[in-house]
Amino acid sequence: MNIQDWADHITTTYDGINVLHNGDDLFFLYDPDRDLPPERQNPFVTIVTGNSYDTVSDLSEPGAYRLNIGLTKATYTSMFGAVPTVRDENGILDTGVDPALRDQLMPHPVYASQHWVSVITPESTLDAVRELVAEAYEFAARKHGNRAKRA
Repeated sequence: MNIQDWADHITTTYDGINVLHNGDDLFFLYDPDRDLPPERQNPFVTIVTGNSYDTVSDLSEPGAYRLNIGLTKATYTSMFGAVPTVRDENGILDTGVDPALRDQLMPHPVYASQHWVSVITPESTLDAVRELVAEAYEFAARKHGNRAKRA
């Protein structure tokens, strides 16, 4: 799947999606009324296409992108154990995985401590990635509903 395929999949499979763009990068939010204030606009999936956020993922080759997914703590820890806490001088977490590997689910090089995972240019991991996107969507919708009830 390419970036547009992912965008189409997410926006047609799930209700209440708002897509924010920053250049070629996409940020998918659960915002059914499209009225979240900026401080509440937390994506559940992002797709980044270049090295503007970090260079360790090496997204410089044509067609490379990193799909990032925000998970629950339980799911993240069941996959990777405790979140990493040690960062290098550039803010990159020591996850024990080469962050430039292609087509492998791994802890996010910057946001793993917030239970985010990533995969660069997924191919053989598509089924697992789709399942995690679905879980992230459900988590985002549940958080949105909880906030609405408290308001």
